[in-house]
Amino acid sequence: MQDLAIKLSKAVNQMNQVILGKPDQVKLCFACLIAKGHLLIEDLPGMGKTTLSHGLANVLGLSYNRIQFTNDLLPSDLLGVTILNQDAKASVEPGALFEFHKGAIFSQVVLTDEINRASPKTQSALLEAMEEHQVSIEGKTYDLPEPFFVIATQNPFSQSGTYPLPESQLDRFLMRITLGYPPPEAERELLKGISRRDLANQVSAVFTDQELIELQSRVKAIKVSDALLDYVQKLVAFSRTCETVDVGLSPRGSLSLLRSAQAWAMLQERDYVIPEDIQAVLASVVDHRVISQDGQPISRRMLAEVSVI
Repeated sequence: MQDLAIKLSKAVNQMNQVILGKPDQVKLCFACLIAKGHLLIEDLPGMGKTTLSHGLANVLGLSYNRIQFTNDLLPSDLLGVTILNQDAKASVEPGALFEFHKGAIFSQVVLTDEINRASPKTQSALLEAMEEHQVSIEGKTYDLPEPFFVIATQNPFSQSGTYPLPESQLDRFLMRITLGYPPPEAERELLKGISRRDLANQVSAVFTDQELIELQSRVKAIKVSDALLDYVQKLVAFSRTCETVDVGLSPRGSLSLLRSAQAWAMLQERDYVIPEDIQAVLASVVDHRVISQDGQPISRRMLAEVSVI
């Protein structure tokens, strides 16, 4: 475990050289990945979302595909299509006359860029892939590669040509983060330094596929005391009874909060969860799932009004 912890720290440090001035967001990305979740990044264009995803794939040693979502993108463009094999002989079994051509989703890290510019039908085509790590085409099931990590970027809804993601789609994302503008000192370094895209291409792989899968499998072993479980349940209960919220956290949401806290604890090189781990991931796990009527992030009220003890 110690070797994997050292490699994880090395990977985080490399990404902090690519994405400047955003150490918490970088850690949340790694926490999302090792918790076997998927990540939604909501931000304006030009904030480094694509650079972040490409750098993550490289530092983790994973295959990478970028899919630009547009309003004319079809589910078959994403998942794949079965076509007639013109070279097959007529004497072979009928099923052998058709070949499945894999779509862009068949990669270990998949960046779905500007996901809310695609139609709801194409957005929904991601659901099975994200949840089951497989796709079904014409009655046949095809497994996706492991590890499998979807990073989706989303433009603010105020921009033209966007379709709001449905609640069922949002719930498939373990976390949502925002990068935002860099601090002045980081932006100065950006102006003086080399391209971040070039740096993302130059980072060296730290993990093998099997090491990363092993790291993911160890997240559930991070210890959580009964007192911490009580804290999680109180936070969840608050989301369900808060007067400014129509629908609170689902059981999937409460599990997501727990797994994310365990992954965050692992990033801190601890084998147990403390309240600060839950608080560190709360906003990224909760605020895209629970929408407050007053437009304020529900996580702020949860932190302010729910006590640890």
